[in-house]
Amino acid sequence: MSAYIVRRLFLMVPTLFGIMLLNFMVLQFVPGGPVEQVLAQLTGEAGSAMERVTRAGDADVSVAAPRREGQTGSYRGAQGLDPEFIAELEQQFGFDKPAHERFFLMLGNYLVFDFGESFFRNRSVAELVVEKLPVSISLGLWTALITYLVSIPLGIRKAVRDGSSFDIWTSGLVIVGFAIPNFLFAILLVVLFAGGGYLDWFPLRGLTSDGWDDFSLPMKIADYLWHITLPVLAMVISGFAGLTMLTKNSFLDQIHQQYVLTARAKGLTENRVLYGHVFRNAMLIVIAGFPSAFIGVLFTGVLLIEVIFSLDGLGLLGFEAVVNRDYPIVLATLYFFTLLGLFLNLVGDLLYTVIDPRIDFETREG
Repeated sequence: MSAYIVRRLFLMVPTLFGIMLLNFMVLQFVPGGPVEQVLAQLTGEAGSAMERVTRAGDADVSVAAPRREGQTGSYRGAQGLDPEFIAELEQQFGFDKPAHERFFLMLGNYLVFDFGESFFRNRSVAELVVEKLPVSISLGLWTALITYLVSIPLGIRKAVRDGSSFDIWTSGLVIVGFAIPNFLFAILLVVLFAGGGYLDWFPLRGLTSDGWDDFSLPMKIADYLWHITLPVLAMVISGFAGLTMLTKNSFLDQIHQQYVLTARAKGLTENRVLYGHVFRNAMLIVIAGFPSAFIGVLFTGVLLIEVIFSLDGLGLLGFEAVVNRDYPIVLATLYFFTLLGLFLNLVGDLLYTVIDPRIDFETREG
């Protein structure tokens, strides 16, 4: 197993390199880079623009942006501005260097977890990520936990009562839930329960109320759960279908195996057969897939939910960074999520051997 782990760790290096290179190249062709953002602000609101230029003075140079050669006309909104001023902007943002040099400088900094400074927030990217991470982790953990706690018992029940009316109508419910995008369901929850036109039972912004630090411990817990109810509900609704049907099919496959018939012939109770014999084999894929499911929630589900409910997490941070062309944040969050995803995939593989010791990755070729 140690050789397999070492091999997987070495394979992470070219994988991470390829992902970062591909996204860096894509950013070279995205219009409206940071220089153009500042120029647009300069032509519209001089004070705001000059403030952003000043903040950009300490920006990290190891970021991606379209590199344009030539005079001021190469940027939108640069007509009539001093070419030296444009050159100073490029130098402040680090775009006076060739793309390949910026890319390898960025990778060198990332290897020592130096993610540089945000272009327009006047703070280090590492500080921003650490500050926003608890919100996204909280949403991801609650979503994955509730999804598993509901879907696994439901899938087992459906397998035991396969073909019954219970199996049919619950299948209809989970399929309908899967068909509704989580962001659309989130909007529906806001309209119905967050003062969007009907009831005003739940708050719409943040994970805590004002003055939360002064609350007693029970009040803090109650306030936190009150705020997180709608976002988590919106995220879990689409996750029930896949996990429930996977659990059901896994159990159905095991229930008809010879060892189950033997256990029943020995007079074991149905619960002992299901949870003492079938569960370990049927749950192999489901339980071992938890790390991948968790990172999937963070990658795909958090962004729009954080935007809709105004939750100050990594999803909202990344969204605002893309809109504002704050490339240090965009690339740093991409690097962080990619690295986290690669390690969690390795953890998922190792869980297979914990759940079923018969699995040995050392025997695999390559």
